Amino acid sequence: MHPDPTRTDLLSARDTCEILGINQATLYAYVSRGLLESRPGPDHRSRLYSRQDVERLAQRKQAGRGAARGAAQSLDRGLPVLETRISLIRPDGPYYRGKSAIAAVHDGATLEDIARLLWDCGEQDPFAVEIDPHWPATVAAIAGDARLPPLERAMSAIPLLALEVRHSFNSAPRVRHEIAATLLRHNAALLVSQAPFAGPVHRLLAQCWRPDDEVFAELVRAALVVCADHELNVSAFAARVVASTGAHLHGTVCSGLAALSGPRHGGATARAHALIADAGEAPSVRDFIATRWQRGDDLPGFGHALYPHGDPRAAEILARLRETQTDSPMMSRLEEIIAVAEEISGQRPNIDLLLASICQVHGLPATPALVMFAAGRLAGWLAHALEQQALGRLIRPRASYTGVTPSLEE
Repeated sequence: MHPDPTRTDLLSARDTCEILGINQATLYAYVSRGLLESRPGPDHRSRLYSRQDVERLAQRKQAGRGAARGAAQSLDRGLPVLETRISLIRPDGPYYRGKSAIAAVHDGATLEDIARLLWDCGEQDPFAVEIDPHWPATVAAIAGDARLPPLERAMSAIPLLALEVRHSFNSAPRVRHEIAATLLRHNAALLVSQAPFAGPVHRLLAQCWRPDDEVFAELVRAALVVCADHELNVSAFAARVVASTGAHLHGTVCSGLAALSGPRHGGATARAHALIADAGEAPSVRDFIATRWQRGDDLPGFGHALYPHGDPRAAEILARLRETQTDSPMMSRLEEIIAVAEEISGQRPNIDLLLASICQVHGLPATPALVMFAAGRLAGWLAHALEQQALGRLIRPRASYTGVTPSLEE
C-alpha cells in the first residue's frame, strides 16, 4: 500500500478547525488546556498541528457526544446506569428479588415481609426487635403534632431520631437490618402522627383512617406491597446517591422523602385525587376529560412510561376495589372516569390514580394516598441504601457544560 502523496502529517489551523468542527478561538483554548500541541509554521507566524493528534481528538469528541447523549437519555427512563439485585420492572409489574409483587399481594404478604425480602435478610427477622412505644423527648412534640403535613413531620423528626441510634454507622448486616426495621416503623408512625407501633404498618395506617375496617386494611396492605419499590425512580435514586457518601440510613430516608415531596413525584397522588373530584362534579365526565385533553392538559393518574399497556399495580388495586365496592356510587363514577379517559387519551390508570381512588371511594382526603406511597416506598429506599453502601462506591456523575466559554484573557 503506497502512502497518499497529498497527505501531510501536519495540518494548518484552518484544516484542524474543519476536522474538529470548531472555530479558531476554541482551537486556541484546546492548545492552552493541553488537548492539542501546536508547532511553528513555515512563516513563523502560523501554527501547525499533528494530524494524528487532531484525528484522535476528533474521535474522542464523537465518542463523547454519543456518551453524553446516552447519559442524558439514561437520566429519564433511558439506558440503565446502575446494577441492582433489588427489583426488576416487567410488563406484568415489578419483581422484588425475582418474586412478583402482584403475586406477593395475592399470597398475603405484608410490607414487613417485602422489606425482609428486599433487604435480603435471609433467616433474620429484624422486626422481632422490640420497639419503644414512646417517642424520645427530642422528637415528641414534632411527632405528635397532627397539624404538620406528613412528609414535613417525618423529615423533621427522622434526623433527630438518628441521634438516638448508637450503631447508626455499624456495617454489620444484622445491625443495619434492625436499624432499617425500626426506621420503617418510625416513619409510618410519624406520617400519621401516632406513637411507634410494633404491629404491621398497614394495620397502623388503616386504624387511623378507618378503624376496625378489615376490608379497608386489606386494601392498604396491597397498596403498600405494590408501592414498596420500583427500581431507580427519582426518590430511590436520591436515597442511593446519599447512601453512596456513607451517610446513615436516616439521612438516606430523608432524601427520599424530600424527593417524594415534589409535585411530579409524590404530589401526583394529590393531583389524581383532584382530577377524580373535579370530573365527578362536572355535568359530564366525558366533556370534562375531553376538554382537558383537547387543550393539552395532562390527565394526572393516567399513563406510565414504563407500562405502555397499563400499570399492573393499578390493575391489582382496581380489581380489589371492584370486588369490595360493587354498590358504591363513587366507584361507578370512578369506572366512568377510567373508561372515558382511556377512550379519549388511550391511557390507562397508574398507581397514583388508584391510591387516590382508595381515598375517594372511602371518603378520605388526598393525604392518605401520599402516606401509603411514602410508607411503602421507604422499604425500597432502605434496600437501595443498603445495597449501595455494601458496594462502597460513591455515585458521582459528570456534567456536560453548556454555558459561557471562558475568555482566553482569563
